[in-house]
Amino acid sequence: MQTLTRDRDNELRRTVNRRVLRVLLITAAILCVPAVAMRFTSEVNWGPLDFIVAAMLLCGTGLVYELAVQRIGQRTHRIIGGLALAAALLLAWAELAVGVFH
Repeated sequence: MQTLTRDRDNELRRTVNRRVLRVLLITAAILCVPAVAMRFTSEVNWGPLDFIVAAMLLCGTGLVYELAVQRIGQRTHRIIGGLALAAALLLAWAELAVGVFH
């Protein structure tokens, strides 16, 4: 019985590690866009704090989505939750970028 529990725990850890790694890789890929753009144009001018805040927003949203996917069973609810998270991310990003609500 303990072996079954241990195997299940190990599988759960591997699944969680894969999901977290996926979120980190996607975040890094998205952050490469402004990093590369800064090399070719002066219109993109991000500082280290900008990259840190963007990474926190993207990682946080991705991890919350992964947690929600694990907890929510129905596909329709997952899609609605994902859209709500994406909307919240975009609103926060717009506010930080240009002060839409300021």
